Amino acid sequence: MSKLLSPLDIKNVHLKNRIIVSPMCQYSATDGFASDWHLVHLGSRAVGGAALILQEATSVSSEGRISPYDLGIWSDEHITFLKRITSFIKENGAVAGVQLAHAGRKASFDTPWKGSKQITEDEGGWTTVAPSAIPHQEGTIAPEALSTEGIEKILADFRSATRRSVEAGYEVLEIHAAHGYLLHQFLSPLSNERSDQYGGSFENRIRFVMEVVAAVQEEWPAENPLFVRISATDWAEGGWSPEESVKLSAILRDKGVDLIDVSSGGNVSYQKIPLSPGYQVPFAEQIKKETGVLTGAVGLITEARQAEEILQEGKADLIFLARELLRDPYFPLHAACELDEETPWPVQYERAKPRKKG
Repeated sequence: MSKLLSPLDIKNVHLKNRIIVSPMCQYSATDGFASDWHLVHLGSRAVGGAALILQEATSVSSEGRISPYDLGIWSDEHITFLKRITSFIKENGAVAGVQLAHAGRKASFDTPWKGSKQITEDEGGWTTVAPSAIPHQEGTIAPEALSTEGIEKILADFRSATRRSVEAGYEVLEIHAAHGYLLHQFLSPLSNERSDQYGGSFENRIRFVMEVVAAVQEEWPAENPLFVRISATDWAEGGWSPEESVKLSAILRDKGVDLIDVSSGGNVSYQKIPLSPGYQVPFAEQIKKETGVLTGAVGLITEARQAEEILQEGKADLIFLARELLRDPYFPLHAACELDEETPWPVQYERAKPRKKG
């Protein structure tokens, strides 16, 4: 059997294959509330055969949203519709997961199709926070540097959001510490110039991430998988590095994190990323081989045989797909055909299932 279509058990969660729906912002929520768009978007990927459906970056507070249109889980009122989504995902043979996030200095921006411009308070935006008062890019309003009290509030927000995630029916939780959002901002010396216990040394810069993990673990069932997404490098001189990512991953492994979802970049506007098919896979491979922790590979993985090769060569344990699953929600079903493997189709679609070769 192909590795891509083979199952994997992580704690008490059974993944029927190694294809994961990577969190993808839809910018289609109102006041953090999910809608029919999210039900259809996430539900169709479950129907399409993916093993785990990770919901887009879901903000732990209203001020932690990237845009006014992000999903949120800062209110108990958000739970009802999210339960509808998780129930549909499970009914269609997939596992429901959620990515908890806080955007930090990258909050209060408009949608991509409106230019991703910063929204001022006069335009309905809000004051943003970060480790240090450094804007993400020139010409934008600088965030406020977080006080110790502000940090404690965010930790409480992650704790409460985790409790709601359990109530909403998610079985996998991922902490978003990548792509230049708040937790990544603490990790990188390019965005963290603090002189207190949260800045300076590697141990100080990872402190907030470790505190978030501990806060989440207070509410998250120990028998359910906990992932952390990191950017393995800032792709900028003097920034967060692959070597630091390995060190952090080993510490996270020892603290009970089950998988590192390995992405890169997003923290500074002047990053230089050498894009090519599978360009981030070497980081997942390095972390896996040097720490032994499970890793997920992501980034310009677009073909079944490419994904199969990554797994066969031991470079990662799971394949996280984003844009390819926007193009083709049924990629897992099509991948089985391409790899000449048998996989169940939804009974409603059985009559359209291609016959195995030969």
